[in-house]
Amino acid sequence: MAITSTTTYTAKLTDGPLEGTTIATEFLDAGVPRPRLEIPAGTSSKRYLYVRSSGIEFASDDSSDERPSAVEYRYLEAIFD
Repeated sequence: MAITSTTTYTAKLTDGPLEGTTIATEFLDAGVPRPRLEIPAGTSSKRYLYVRSSGIEFASDDSSDERPSAVEYRYLEAIFD
């Protein structure tokens, strides 16, 4: 499996307080999308936790030889420090 040199992908937030938002996110060192994202909220003591869902998109039709260009994430909870 050949991996492209892309280091980031688009995280699509499909529900929760940030529904419809997209953000650029880096792949893990292993070259796979992150299983969870902690996104800072408007206050310094609050973050939103999103977890990876099954939605995934590729920039080309041949998804067997490259990293995804976009991955969907679902809202799980708010985290307070």
